[in-house]
Amino acid sequence: MLAFPNCKINLGLQILNKREDGYHNLATIFYPLGWKDVVEVVRRDEGGQMTDNRKATRSPLSTHDSPVTYTSSGLYVTGNPANNLCIKAYNLLKIDFPTLPAVQMHLHKTIPMGAGLGGGSADGAFTLKLLNEKFQLGLMQEQLMAYALQLGSDCPFFIVNKPCYATGRGEVMEPVELDLSRYQFVIVNPGIHVKTSWAFAQVSGRLERPDTYVDLRTIIQQPIHTWKDQLTNDFEAPVCKAHPEIAEIKEELYKAGALYASMTGSGSTVFGVFEKRTDVNLQFGNTCIIQKI
Repeated sequence: MLAFPNCKINLGLQILNKREDGYHNLATIFYPLGWKDVVEVVRRDEGGQMTDNRKATRSPLSTHDSPVTYTSSGLYVTGNPANNLCIKAYNLLKIDFPTLPAVQMHLHKTIPMGAGLGGGSADGAFTLKLLNEKFQLGLMQEQLMAYALQLGSDCPFFIVNKPCYATGRGEVMEPVELDLSRYQFVIVNPGIHVKTSWAFAQVSGRLERPDTYVDLRTIIQQPIHTWKDQLTNDFEAPVCKAHPEIAEIKEELYKAGALYASMTGSGSTVFGVFEKRTDVNLQFGNTCIIQKI
């Protein structure tokens, strides 16, 4: 069975304060976009074969007592495969569903990692949904969201996967009416890794001034061309100061005709929103990945 985890962007991101548990309260609009990875799961005891019998470009993760055989292809997935959120999703469910069968799992990665697009979180959340459907676990959306929160703060969004106003750590969500399907998105990832903990440290000076923030739900109801000076990402200024090329990408998107452009998450990916008929031709360095949606 296949699943197609999609990315998200942040439309505005406000860091409100630091909590006693060490996390930060934030406010943002999560918006899903159609840049997708692929996750495939087959039962190991059925001798199932992966679609197209494709060969993984990575060595499989499998131990004598592991219920998961994991392989990946596409973009290189950094870190220990055992920490991959797809495998963690399986292991979470295995605790409460001990009869969950052993599986072969393959991840084809196209969404850049550590880029502010939520690709890893989407992979984990979609794996939860895939396993729930394939093995008929009977979990409702609220239950899946509770499992997803154990994987990461923004993972519950991908269970809902609709435009949401998110607060708390990003897990407290309410739906918003926002349809941007009439626009074209151009997403540029410059290949720069921004450590989230470093990014949070840079915005600490604003944490005591929550009165300066405008409700994002109000801003997104205004015409897109008015968002430029209102819908801001608190991470953007310090990240662009450390990596000026990110600011240059944003400027180039505006020069190319973007109605709105911003960095997403803690970076380093930048996106632009264009009219559908706009012919966008951009040239950046060889390390950049450009995706049009």
